[in-house]
Amino acid sequence: MRKSNTSAPGEATPNHVTAEQRPISTVDVVIFTVRQERLCVLLTRRAQPPFARRWALPGGFVHVGQDADLLACAQRILRGKTGVQSPYLEQLGSWGSATRDPRGWSATHVYFALIPPPDQPLAPDAQWVEAGAALTGAGPLAFDHADILATALARLRAKVEYTSLPAYLLPQPFTLPQLQRMYEVVLGRAVDKSGFRTRMLAADFLQEAGQEAAAAAGRPAMRYRLRENARPAYFPRTFAPRAR
Repeated sequence: MRKSNTSAPGEATPNHVTAEQRPISTVDVVIFTVRQERLCVLLTRRAQPPFARRWALPGGFVHVGQDADLLACAQRILRGKTGVQSPYLEQLGSWGSATRDPRGWSATHVYFALIPPPDQPLAPDAQWVEAGAALTGAGPLAFDHADILATALARLRAKVEYTSLPAYLLPQPFTLPQLQRMYEVVLGRAVDKSGFRTRMLAADFLQEAGQEAAAAAGRPAMRYRLRENARPAYFPRTFAPRAR
């Protein structure tokens, strides 16, 4: 039997939705890096309404003729704001409602990215902000970006407990003490050094990149790179806090 396409009086059918009634579709990217041993997130100041002059996460509309999919859109936004391609980009989730954007029903698809500190200067409307201060001290963020950032920060810290994600925040090559320090910066606490080296090397996501230049005293440390196309390593247990 053919399904009826009738609607209640005054209700638009799916085939007769006007341009004004179509949901707004965007992609936002939570971009993390570590600067001066602080976990930072990239914010941009909005130039136009809504929320003009407020800080926001980098984002934009999907370019139908340019973006093959949501990931391509996220990669384009990331390159445009930082000039680099992230070694790690993960879909965080989607936020949508009739009230998050005063222009109308809106849905945004969110990714979070991890990058080493980029050498390229930022655009004049962009700024690295310590992640905690972005939630509490940068003024209210546009849209529902405070909720999105808090979710991204919680996801990152939860995954760092059992994965090798901090390696994506380091310029390569790096030493294992530098990698351990990156774990501590992201987690906000000291990590027990016991077994750290063994756990990292046994996960087989690193390859040797030569020793550091000889220091005045002590044995020079080995430097490492991520193996080509290496996926994040997953560990069977979380990292124990350093004993006091």
